[in-house]
Amino acid sequence: MASVFSSSFLCPLKTTKLRIKLQTLQSSQKPFLINSFQLRELDPKIPQPVQTFWKWLCDEGVVSIKTPVKPGIVAEGLGLVAKRDISKGETVLGVPKRFWINTDAVAESEIGNVCTGLEPWISLALFLLREKWKDDSKWKYYMAVLPESTDSTIYWSEGELSEIQGTQLLCTTLSVKEYVQNEFQKVEEQVILGNKQLFPFPITLDDFFWAFGILRSRAFSRGGIQNLMLVPFADLANHSVKVTTEDHIHEIGGPAGLFSWDLLFSFQSPLKLKAGDQFLIQYGLNKSNADMAIGYGFIEPNSARDAFTLTLEISKTDDFYGDKLDIAESNGLGETADFDIKLGQSLPPSLFPYLRLVALGGTDNFLIESISGNAVWNLLELPVSRANEELICKVVRDSCRSALSGYHTTIEEDEKLMKEGNLSSRLQIAVGVRAGEKKVLQQLDDIFRERELELDELEYYQERRLKDLDLVGEPK
Repeated sequence: MASVFSSSFLCPLKTTKLRIKLQTLQSSQKPFLINSFQLRELDPKIPQPVQTFWKWLCDEGVVSIKTPVKPGIVAEGLGLVAKRDISKGETVLGVPKRFWINTDAVAESEIGNVCTGLEPWISLALFLLREKWKDDSKWKYYMAVLPESTDSTIYWSEGELSEIQGTQLLCTTLSVKEYVQNEFQKVEEQVILGNKQLFPFPITLDDFFWAFGILRSRAFSRGGIQNLMLVPFADLANHSVKVTTEDHIHEIGGPAGLFSWDLLFSFQSPLKLKAGDQFLIQYGLNKSNADMAIGYGFIEPNSARDAFTLTLEISKTDDFYGDKLDIAESNGLGETADFDIKLGQSLPPSLFPYLRLVALGGTDNFLIESISGNAVWNLLELPVSRANEELICKVVRDSCRSALSGYHTTIEEDEKLMKEGNLSSRLQIAVGVRAGEKKVLQQLDDIFRERELELDELEYYQERRLKDLDLVGEPK
């Protein structure tokens, strides 16, 4: 596992499970400078912590009377709604850099020195836990609106996890949980226990999982994991399948108060909105439903999100292991290669060449011995020999059947459950993901079953070579 976090934007997930404890305003702090109109803007049904958070944003100049969106009660629980009509591409918010919670904020804090050298997400997790504990934290109004949990599979009970038995989602979830637990044990020993003056409160594994989940579901990342950041206000934006672009997030210079200028985290509306419509963004076009489930705690009823990752490997016992590895690496792959198979979509273009390379053996090995690496890969884009093509069909089909046998329900049983409805949010995720994976596996098996039926009709390397040499006459 190279990284728990995606290199693309890690966008937020909202939930109605808000913290109900609201810390008392300190008398030493300056009063909120809010006008009565801004107070009346919010739906009175909105939880008090969110109303107080909104007041803080207004007082700090993050939002003004001109800001075209505000917190609102929506189908997802909490989101941003348009106060007026908004044009497509119009800027709807801009959060100054001084309100970003990132590694710079950690470095400037009291725990900055002890976080040097830690993974960015770990230092941010420790920062969140400390700010959540502090009564006088600058971020306490933001901390008060963060959810205690989501429906991410990292928070599921054993019984709930049993509903995704056999899925890749279960394997990924367990791997992530083990990773977080191991990282907590290390940071507890190396940082927390030795710095009681900085962490004078107990930090449990559950606390660490909370911080991890907040980052996984709400953090944005421009340019990879090294640039993770939480952006208060911006992370209230919900996801929608209707948004088909990810270019609505920008970092720009702009006014950050009455007399200040700063770098702003800016959202532009990807959709044309009417007053009262929800402002929505895209959390990641390439994320599968399993990614959505573990990251945000929901899935889309969209078959394009159904996926299964096929992992292939060049055996180290292969007599031509080194040569095959060189060929793979020269084409952007390695000893192992993951191929995301998506429902209803074409197979990845490099799947067949890599499969043929892995399966290459016997008399077909002459290709490796007599032809340069780059030329071999070009040849592998077409069938090499009947034996090679038959082997890759058998291997893939056997793998599909083996994977399908690991699920405890059939596609038909899952579809019946979804049609009947009345599923809890987590069971809906489980049924949707496991049904989607099985459909992809069935699709993959069908593709290679049809391929097997065509083996006698395919043209292989030797035939193509003879034609190129003009050694095969025209049929009579």
